[in-house]
Amino acid sequence: MSSIGLIGFGAIAQPVVAKLNDEIAGGPDIVGILILEGEVHEDPLPFVTDLDELLSRRPKVIAECASHKAVHLHGESVLRAGVDLIVISIGALADSDLHDRLRAAAYDSGSKLILPSGAIGALDALSSARLAGLEQVCYRSRKPPRAWKGTPAEDAADLDQLTAPQVVYRGSAREAALLFPKNTNAVAAVALAGLGFEDTEVELVADPTVSANIHEIDAEAVSGDLSIRLEGRPSADNPRTSMLTAFSVTRALLNYDGSVVI
Repeated sequence: MSSIGLIGFGAIAQPVVAKLNDEIAGGPDIVGILILEGEVHEDPLPFVTDLDELLSRRPKVIAECASHKAVHLHGESVLRAGVDLIVISIGALADSDLHDRLRAAAYDSGSKLILPSGAIGALDALSSARLAGLEQVCYRSRKPPRAWKGTPAEDAADLDQLTAPQVVYRGSAREAALLFPKNTNAVAAVALAGLGFEDTEVELVADPTVSANIHEIDAEAVSGDLSIRLEGRPSADNPRTSMLTAFSVTRALLNYDGSVVI
């Protein structure tokens, strides 16, 4: 398998490493994992605290498993070094300047910016419908109130007292991804696969009647209408993150060298 680097070692990266060890005979070739200065882990893995040190180990692909901030700090440098980059914090690309810089860096160096589906599926159908002629896309996210703690949703509802579902945001995908960076990577994925950040409608709902993270996509296209509902389980370590997210990164890494890619 190609040499791999990771950015971050938290609720996403840890299960990624564990699953790669299960799936790859002899284990994956992880040459470096970028963590913060002062961060401590007991795992016997090749941790580094400097991006240049990670790049010096010559990974062929780096998977970002950290945060929007990590994409801002390191994304362009990774791509300009000629290293392919998997970005799971896709919401960072709602920043149009960052999006343009990453695309330019990938083009200039011949590297690839790879965007996995994360917590949501069926993006292949949505992007195919865009080629046919996509007319409307609405994305709705329902999560338990606790998953919206520490976000602007606290200004829209008393999250501790909700007894019925309440919309905490309605608007464009771009604004949603910027206001709710830790909750709406799926928003950005849908927008990039479909009509874009400005024309994708978004509704975020705090729902005390659900225990899972629920994603709904309704789209109208020349090729036909599309309705998708995915009920995911939250990560045990971070309720704002879907359990499926880590496996989406794992799949992207396995596909990177795969003989058959689905």
